[in-house]
Amino acid sequence: MLVKNMPFTISISQTKKPAQNHTADKGQALRTVPGTPWMLRSNLFRHPSAVTLRDAMCLLLLGLLLSLSCISGLPFYNGFYYANRSHGQNLNNSHGKGLLDRVKLVVETPEETLFSHRGANVTLPCRYHYEPALVSPRRVRIKWWKLSENGTLEWDVLVAFGLRHCAFGDYQGRVRLRQDEAREVSLEIQDLRLEDHGRYRCEVIDGLEDGSGLVELELRGVVFPYQPPQGRYQLNFHEAQQACKEQDAVVASFEQLFRAWEEGLDWCNAGWLEDATVQYPITRARQPCGGLGLAPGVRSYGSRHRRLHRYDVFCFAAALKGQVYYLEHPEKLTLAEAKEACQEDGAQIAKVGQLFAAWKFHGLDRCDAGWLADGSARYPVVNPHPSCGPLEPGVRSFGFPDPQSRKYGVYCYRPR
Repeated sequence: MLVKNMPFTISISQTKKPAQNHTADKGQALRTVPGTPWMLRSNLFRHPSAVTLRDAMCLLLLGLLLSLSCISGLPFYNGFYYANRSHGQNLNNSHGKGLLDRVKLVVETPEETLFSHRGANVTLPCRYHYEPALVSPRRVRIKWWKLSENGTLEWDVLVAFGLRHCAFGDYQGRVRLRQDEAREVSLEIQDLRLEDHGRYRCEVIDGLEDGSGLVELELRGVVFPYQPPQGRYQLNFHEAQQACKEQDAVVASFEQLFRAWEEGLDWCNAGWLEDATVQYPITRARQPCGGLGLAPGVRSYGSRHRRLHRYDVFCFAAALKGQVYYLEHPEKLTLAEAKEACQEDGAQIAKVGQLFAAWKFHGLDRCDAGWLADGSARYPVVNPHPSCGPLEPGVRSFGFPDPQSRKYGVYCYRPR
């Protein structure tokens, strides 16, 4: 058992009184030595006449180690000569000095968030050096992993030692270690996916000394609230994940929702976020949305049961590589006819996330409502005017009309 930087709790168990021949019973209970972090068997506490030279040497070594643990400048002895650090990690990208050589291993990563877009290649910078500088190079082990939204879970991305590299999971075939310069251990991710956004940790391990740093990656995208055809508050967390996926999106993170709120997103229905919390953004305080007494902000219901509780969801759609367009057609279409018309035009009917991304990043502005793949009818407005609804930009929705209705056109998506 390892004891970390805390006083020992001393307890001495009751044992049988030794017999007159000073030999201990075989079933005698274990005892602890004051100041020691482990249990010693009772044969170390025999009568002095029975103490062997080996026992004496063990006790002498034990006393020496205990005395060393109290000397200033040495780490607390916990059974191994590890420096007294919290799991060897430091969010400030640096570590204390090594015990043996007093060399400090420093890992450097950028403090600012990196932004990219889906389908792109991106490099997460990471470099390391020693203080003081070393004359001869050392072989180090490199590990990259991704942290979960709340920082409690981790996913392995890549491990490297010398020329041997190993990638994991969905990163296989898409990541490599970039070492263009001395002591550079940057991570290159190819063909970015929606799920790749988040915080990545770069760790450099040199024997018992290690250092690490964080890199935050965000994809350029847009957050939008989503309700299924069944109506308001019908999705548990797992269904919310699937709903966003079907709209070419993922469940938004809190950081993405907060950034959307800063840009003006105002929505009075609570929705799931990536970390299974339920929140909603309010820019204008009003009675039906938490009351007039609360300041604008992102309101939170906290964590909810992933299977039992039901809400809407906030989805995140990244910028597109393809094109969303309103199909010019001589007449209005049913939902089935709309899907067929897009296919005949060499495209496919657009999804909700694709329409939001085209509105946000490509400036799609059209005052004609059209079918989308989920059976809803919507239209994007960049430059508002009285004949196109409210006088603010956004994607307007007519909900989920009768699929046989012939009141709408269609928005198509053509990949590039």
